[in-house]
Amino acid sequence: MLIGEVARRSGVSARMLRHYDSLGLVRPTGRTAAGYREYSGEDIRRIFHIESLRSLGLSLREVGCALDDPDFRPSELVDDLIRRTRDRIAGETALLTRLRRIGAAEPAGWEGVLQTVALLQELGAESAGKRQRAALSSVEEVPVPVEALVEAALSESDPNVAGALRWALAQSGDGGSALLAEGLGSSAAEVRKRAVQSLAEMPNGAATALLRDALAHSDIVVRRYAALALGARGVTDAVPMLMDMIVEGANDADAADALSTLAGDPALADQIATGLVDCLARGTVGSSARRRLTQALADIPGITTSRALADLSQDEDRGVALTAAYILTLRSARS
Repeated sequence: MLIGEVARRSGVSARMLRHYDSLGLVRPTGRTAAGYREYSGEDIRRIFHIESLRSLGLSLREVGCALDDPDFRPSELVDDLIRRTRDRIAGETALLTRLRRIGAAEPAGWEGVLQTVALLQELGAESAGKRQRAALSSVEEVPVPVEALVEAALSESDPNVAGALRWALAQSGDGGSALLAEGLGSSAAEVRKRAVQSLAEMPNGAATALLRDALAHSDIVVRRYAALALGARGVTDAVPMLMDMIVEGANDADAADALSTLAGDPALADQIATGLVDCLARGTVGSSARRRLTQALADIPGITTSRALADLSQDEDRGVALTAAYILTLRSARS
């Protein structure tokens, strides 16, 4: 079969077939009397083998080794192809993400594109100082897509940079809330923690709704951060969790402050006082937890609190009794 017919049947151009011949990949078995290349059935099968291997991403050199080297091990080459393909996909995905973020920033001209690219690069810099400056600049100078800020916030381990990123997210509006919600579902505990910390600093209603949902999260750390944030916002759903935190000694001072904020509502103040007293009455609550609960009553106004403190000043636990008596003295001085 002559080269033109082979090209028509195989889909490989005559030029490429000549290239294969020059490389020694497929040398026609014969020649016509006029000197034209003449391919046998075995030659054509080899052409199809070459094209099949090329479709897997092999170079022509690798194709030649695969077909001619008797010691060639396909498994090793396939493993290498898998690795290279993954690397290529990762690179292309990173590029696609970067392009989407540049597009989301809606730059007016190439100067804007270059500024956005530079800022995105700084967000991923090794230097914590550069990352922090980029986070601050994202609000003050060059707008950065919220997706980039969220990704940076969920991966940032430096506390100063993390604080700057949370601040930047808080200025970004509602856009970051849904992305941070995805972070709450991460399998990594640190990512979940960073997500709820970021939501805690976002003042919008979407963040508040997500924090309410987070009170039922399987991760106790997420539940505690959500309760502290909600308490500061006056959301009463956080009260049971805040009381549990005082009992358990987990950020108990912050939990007590949050309860004090909630107790600014006179009707809720009595409920909180009653709840703290109920916790004190539990037989399973230890001495140190009872003292923390007594201390938490200090900034809860109302007659219910005063009566509870008067009773506690006679408590058999001397530490609780002294704490209650001291708080009563302070309350009397203030009144």
